Amino acid sequence: MNAPNSPPPDAATAIGEWWNRFWFLPAEALLLAKVRWLAGGLALLLWWSYGPDLVTWFGPQGLVSPEVSSQWRPAYGLSLWDATAAPAGIWTLYACGALMLLALTIGFGTPVTSVLAALFFASLLHRGPMLAGPADDVTALMLWCLAIGRSGDALSVDSFLAARAGRPAQPPAVRNRIALSLLRVHASVVAAAAVLAQLKGDVWWDGSAAWWLAARTNSRMVDLAPLLANAEYLTNLLTHGVTLFEIVFAAGVWIGPVRRSVAWAGLVAWPLIGLLAGEPFWGAAMAILALACLAEE
Repeated sequence: MNAPNSPPPDAATAIGEWWNRFWFLPAEALLLAKVRWLAGGLALLLWWSYGPDLVTWFGPQGLVSPEVSSQWRPAYGLSLWDATAAPAGIWTLYACGALMLLALTIGFGTPVTSVLAALFFASLLHRGPMLAGPADDVTALMLWCLAIGRSGDALSVDSFLAARAGRPAQPPAVRNRIALSLLRVHASVVAAAAVLAQLKGDVWWDGSAAWWLAARTNSRMVDLAPLLANAEYLTNLLTHGVTLFEIVFAAGVWIGPVRRSVAWAGLVAWPLIGLLAGEPFWGAAMAILALACLAEE
């Protein structure tokens, strides 16, 4: 608060104060711990989905050889799975990754397991980049953000053991703020990228995209095609409503008076959009990013 009769801060000062609050104001671990539980659980589901075909994809005669995967991933992309094609080695790495993700989710040895969980998950995606979907990509970035913060300070085995040992609760930390802020940045960027990708297609302009999504038998989760087939106005409403929400979300998480309302709306809207698009895990991942946008400032 300004002192009496002091001049109001100029724009540069106000921006600097906002910047410092956004990145460096210490934050409690509770919200980040909730993100840890949800993101860790989602990562385990995605990790498990690779299991049935793990050797088929990455084994000695696998469909995705290291040479093929290296052509798909960026130059800096590395994978722990590059070191072995033997089934025993593949399954050992796979099991270690599952253990690290489980440990992260429950908050056991979090300073170490958060980094290892992100490393194992990224390694799996880099081993088969053509197999990764949008949910995998969003989950990977959430895991790296969790590796930055101190999510194990709350709702975790670590915090339970610390309390049993009589150690005081951890105070708010700058690392938690940085992690939550990075999650908000990514939430906005991913939503904006979705809008830009959609606006390249004519079906999003003419209002028929919702029907085309509902009619895809290979990926749809709910069969809305019969309902939308003879309901032009409803189809247009759903199509343009999705695009409008994504625009509002991408911008609204930066507008103080409406930020929390937009984030709460995202907890409901993103899973519904994921179901409509046939990408329920992506919708769940976006809802977790929306949860991070509820951080107090």
